[in-house]
Amino acid sequence: MARRVGICAVAQTTYQRDKWHERFQGMALEVLEPLLEKTGLDFSEEQGIGMSISVSDDVFDARTISDNAMTDVLGAHMRCEEKVAQEGIQALYYGLAAIQSGHVDVVLVLGHCKESQGKSRNMVTHLAFDPFYTRPVGLDFTAAAGMQAQAYAAASDVTDDHLAEVVARAGRMARMNPATPETAVYSREEVLASPMLADPIRAHHAYPVSDGAVGMILAAEDRARDICAHPVWITGVGNCMDSFFLGDRDLTSNFALKKAAARAYRRAGIDTPRDTFDVIEISDQYAYQQPMWMEGLGLVDEGRGGAWIAGGGPDAMKVNRSGGMLAGNPLLLGGLVRAAEVSLQLMGQAGDRQVADARRGLAHGVMGPAGQFHAVAILERD
Repeated sequence: MARRVGICAVAQTTYQRDKWHERFQGMALEVLEPLLEKTGLDFSEEQGIGMSISVSDDVFDARTISDNAMTDVLGAHMRCEEKVAQEGIQALYYGLAAIQSGHVDVVLVLGHCKESQGKSRNMVTHLAFDPFYTRPVGLDFTAAAGMQAQAYAAASDVTDDHLAEVVARAGRMARMNPATPETAVYSREEVLASPMLADPIRAHHAYPVSDGAVGMILAAEDRARDICAHPVWITGVGNCMDSFFLGDRDLTSNFALKKAAARAYRRAGIDTPRDTFDVIEISDQYAYQQPMWMEGLGLVDEGRGGAWIAGGGPDAMKVNRSGGMLAGNPLLLGGLVRAAEVSLQLMGQAGDRQVADARRGLAHGVMGPAGQFHAVAILERD
């Protein structure tokens, strides 16, 4: 990939169940100020931030043009501002493209979401479906995930006990992450006793409602080395969208994820990904997705997701040391938070959850019902 692009700084708020006391702008400012302090950047025309990319959603924000009220925080009164309203990791892809094109040298990425202010997150995701054929039957992301989870469990021998271990481990990991102070640590027995949401998905299998913001500074190589000591290089990216209608898809095929991963691996020059990564961050909105997405990434043999969990695979492969999405971060920001976590690991700034001498990592994002859209980013340090 021409013109190397580095992640120079990362900042995030805590992810909490209800930040009722904070406006969107306040959360964003809590991210922007440390990013500027770490890099010494500003919005001046000569050597400042050349472009801002926001991540937000009109429905979650309960207003049209959700980025409009964020312009002052993003410096958009001084500069170009673009908006990503899909999976947050797409903003990383967008910033990479803007820098590699030669359009700008430095990009600010900043995403926010307050899931708590809506009456129901399921009502929001319900709107992603066709209004004539699939909305009338009540589909939302959780219901679609339930159908996929049933099919995947049969294909990979993933049991309720396996999923209980995924959730229990996520809680243990999250206790080492200061960004997730409200994450509950459940025992396997508590997970197994939690009520069904969409069989076989239990209440504790689903990522919790949360509010928060996350951001990073991207820069072309020459600028990156000027503004930070240890840039994290974006060496491979890939994304892919599967069919819109669930009935047109094989829900266990991992079609979009396999395509996205293959593109990212090819761009990063990776031929054998299985033993390549020191840290892996998966967007596991539901517990069954952790093994399923690992299979789709080619990091676990197909049909072996259950055996991988039982054999301690998540610990051995350093998967979701942050706690993952099951620890709580907004749907819209899932992949961007995963990229932020991998960056912190590669910078050696992950605190108690730090993986020793981590040099290469994978960040994954997903959006849409039953894994309709996937994006993968490969990050490395010198």
